Amino acid sequence: MAIDLYYWATPNGHKITIFLEEAGLEYNLKPINIMKGDQFKPEFLKIAPNNRIPAIVDHDPIDGGEPISIFESGAILFYLAQKIGKFIPSEIRGNTEVLQWLMWQMGGLGPMMGQANHFVRYAPEPIEYAERRYLKETRRLFGVMEKRLNDRAYLVGEYSIADMACYPWTKADASLEVDTEQEFPHVYQWQQTIGDRAAVIKAYEIGDRVRSNTKLDDQARKNLFGDRQK
Repeated sequence: MAIDLYYWATPNGHKITIFLEEAGLEYNLKPINIMKGDQFKPEFLKIAPNNRIPAIVDHDPIDGGEPISIFESGAILFYLAQKIGKFIPSEIRGNTEVLQWLMWQMGGLGPMMGQANHFVRYAPEPIEYAERRYLKETRRLFGVMEKRLNDRAYLVGEYSIADMACYPWTKADASLEVDTEQEFPHVYQWQQTIGDRAAVIKAYEIGDRVRSNTKLDDQARKNLFGDRQK
């Protein structure tokens, strides 16, 4: 039976479509339009109590039991990789290394770039300190990746869920005044390698279709950043 993917075209959403396309798993795409407030609907909150995408329901879970729902993109990637035995090493050292970089993205790269993006693009008025703080941290994190990729094609050994988790966030670099090609050439080469993969191209095409004909109006701002978040 298929996997239900509750999705919107954000970096965290792209992580899961990339994995599912890479793995060739059957899935039902269930768009959650976060600009219209779909993330607050009771039926979605039963699956994702943090009112954030992505989330999945696996109707054929690893243990063979009842369907299992999972929220948090990192947890979803880890679960799916364990389910099919791909994109994460089975031996303890490689497995732990992939988890380290997955957690690094979840705790650092994603949140810091998300805050930078918010204060640079969406804050109702400029807050110079916040912009400088998060842009500086974004550059530091890109520097960490640059050193890591100095002598390797991927973050950990072969292509893994660590790369799938980090890539969509680094795609946002242009809006954050990061010239990856000039400043972080190893990250740039890694971006090109992953971005050329057929599954990644398809994942972004799916996102473009889902997100078409949406705009950030006042109601969308309230749904994304306003009182409904409380």
